[in-house]
Amino acid sequence: MLYKFKSKATGDLIMLEPQGKHILKLIGKEPGAKGIILPSEMTAAIEALHAAVAQEELAQQAAKDSAREEAAKEGSTAAVEMGPRTISLKQRVVPFVDMLRRAQAEDKEVVWGV
Repeated sequence: MLYKFKSKATGDLIMLEPQGKHILKLIGKEPGAKGIILPSEMTAAIEALHAAVAQEELAQQAAKDSAREEAAKEGSTAAVEMGPRTISLKQRVVPFVDMLRRAQAEDKEVVWGV
């Protein structure tokens, strides 16, 4: 399933189901087939997304620091490789936050599944 977020203030934003569900859960919305984010809810949603991004970045930094310490204990001087690169939450939420800000500025809802 795809999530297609729509607003009269912006173009459509399409996300794959896992990422769409994750973002909706982060902002306290039920990740159902249909839904709405009201302009009055958008500030809290944006703040929740920024908090989740900050938390993810702290966790990633802690993992890197731990790997460096472990490598130092083993006497390795090679750079610590953290595995395959993935798309971060920050990269995923930027277009959604932009949509929320623009919709809020024009006092328009963001909907999906309608």
